[in-house]
Amino acid sequence: MTERIPFNWPHMTGKELYYIAESHFNGRLAGDGPFTRRCHQWIEARAGCSKALLTHSCTAALEMAALLMDIQPGDEIIMPSYTFVSTANAFVLRGGVPVFVDIRADTLNLDESLIEAAITPRTRGIAVVHYAGVACEMDAVMDIAKRHGLVVVEDAAQGVMASYKGRALGSLGHLGTYSFHETKNVISGEGGALLVNDPALAERAEVIREKGTNRSRFFRGEVDKYTWQEVGSSFLPGELVAAFLWAQLEEAERITQMRLDAWNRYHGLLEPLESSRQLRRPTVPAGCRHNAHMYYVLIQPEIDRQKVLDALKLAGISAVFHYVPLHSSPAGRRYGRTHGALDVTDRQSECLVRLPLWVGLSPEKQELVVQVLADAISAQS
Repeated sequence: MTERIPFNWPHMTGKELYYIAESHFNGRLAGDGPFTRRCHQWIEARAGCSKALLTHSCTAALEMAALLMDIQPGDEIIMPSYTFVSTANAFVLRGGVPVFVDIRADTLNLDESLIEAAITPRTRGIAVVHYAGVACEMDAVMDIAKRHGLVVVEDAAQGVMASYKGRALGSLGHLGTYSFHETKNVISGEGGALLVNDPALAERAEVIREKGTNRSRFFRGEVDKYTWQEVGSSFLPGELVAAFLWAQLEEAERITQMRLDAWNRYHGLLEPLESSRQLRRPTVPAGCRHNAHMYYVLIQPEIDRQKVLDALKLAGISAVFHYVPLHSSPAGRRYGRTHGALDVTDRQSECLVRLPLWVGLSPEKQELVVQVLADAISAQS
């Protein structure tokens, strides 16, 4: 059957092409132009970070974080296994060793109670991942990091416009990263940002982003020429990407609210299925303000997830699972190691189903998704 309800549909505010045309007309195509500056200022004001720097992806921002941490071969970084490959790749590229720790059963975030036992003399940092835009328990994470002299990197790829105890995700660790990929809430096709929360790292971050040069200082008139300062790469996006992103950031509050409306509608429709113990709905702890990045359900282990996905597909509904845990992947076994059993990671990853969620998804379509899902689960009960 032809797909009637796609898993994702990129939302356009209507100003993207106008701003791109403005950049084109003004002859500003390379990075760090007027639209990039607007985006930087918006993120810095919204998150309260010391410096925000647009990158061509969240992956690039994570790679910058690894460079800023001076990761050396053998250095260990504690992280969840239930995450995208970029969280680990960024450190592996510098010779670092991901140490995979289990996740919490409620939020699917790194289990903060397991971090301290995983620390060794080689541990350099903790990379937390705010799954589905729901914050990790950052007070506990930062306390552990402070006591052990570790750097905390927030992979907030899914966390734009979400917060923890009133503070924006990405602004709580020493470094934070955002994604503006087409599949995220606020988009630029591809794109990301590094949030520098430790002011001592701000100047180095600029240098690393500009191929290892102090080019940014030169353009601000702080030096009379720019030269190679240290290892870096070309991490900045072009101005057309920033122009597109600016159109989205201007509407970020409205976009977030529309997604929350759809998320809350799913949450209400699915309450009876949770009450009858056919599935479990997402958990949002007190103090966490999420951004409705995704709506997932956890079906019972005895239910065949593939049959559920097949039933949804047959009805023209695109629903998907999520990460294959990194510790079970060929590269994860080669480059990383696990600390303790990852039973929750293994169990939850095999039960999770992500439902379609995007701006403009109608209540009628959401009702259809829930009905087909309920029928597919009941058929196996």
